[in-house]
Amino acid sequence: MTDPSRSATIRGGGMSARIDADGAQLMTLDDDAAGPLLWDGDPQFWTGRSPILFPVIGCVAGNAYRLDGREYAMTKHGFARDNRFALDRVTADRARFTLTENARPGADYPFAFALSLTYALDEDGLSMTACIANRGDRPMPASFGFHPALRWPLPYGGEREDHAVVFADTEPDPIRRLNPDGLLLDERFATPVDGDTLTPRDAMFAEDALIFDALRSRRVRFGVPGRTRLEIGFDDFSALGIWTKPGAPFLCIEPWQGIADPVGFDGDIFAKPGIMAIAPDDTRTLTMTIRKLPA
Repeated sequence: MTDPSRSATIRGGGMSARIDADGAQLMTLDDDAAGPLLWDGDPQFWTGRSPILFPVIGCVAGNAYRLDGREYAMTKHGFARDNRFALDRVTADRARFTLTENARPGADYPFAFALSLTYALDEDGLSMTACIANRGDRPMPASFGFHPALRWPLPYGGEREDHAVVFADTEPDPIRRLNPDGLLLDERFATPVDGDTLTPRDAMFAEDALIFDALRSRRVRFGVPGRTRLEIGFDDFSALGIWTKPGAPFLCIEPWQGIADPVGFDGDIFAKPGIMAIAPDDTRTLTMTIRKLPA
């Protein structure tokens, strides 16, 4: 029997989703009429499904960040994805999971915080909302990102090579890339977006993610033009990562507030690109949406 404190299944708007308390990770997202929309975590390629990125995104130089003259160890994408959240509210169409500093004692992030993830399904699709609260008495640095791996191809027909990511606006600005250590290169690269359309190809991801840090759009459509597609919204985020492992049947569309350390960065974490400085007793709320767009 499944432990009800370990996961929650919600339903609404012709979809269902299961979220695991370990990492508050979205494990399944199914269209009742078409089938699974989310990658299944096949270890042949990648065991992740939709990890939560907090309190950093990507790598920090030397696997440590600096704060007030001290160094603190920090793994890639932070610790949230490796910790069990408390399932503190669940209804038929909504579930909330929360992680606090009390659930993960340690010296790597010396701040009193609460990170809550609310997943909700309705006629508009899935919304995933993060609420980051500073429960301490000094400013708190944080980055946050979603990392859902969508099936590629989607179950709406069409081949993998027919799929496209269509941005809400034209995206002419250069993009960023990572070095082999996962750090942000200073160089900017010509965008692979043609007008408003990215046609993903495996070769694009041989050197990790495509990083859009000068976005005009806050909405993209993924799928085969002329068929049912998914629209991904991310109004609260400043950057977008798009990633896959070459040859894998998934595409990650990742809204980020924050980014990996630049090559050579050795400053305080508050000087890290994209970092949020959350005031004492304040919160930041960031939402990502996934909705079905009929042909």
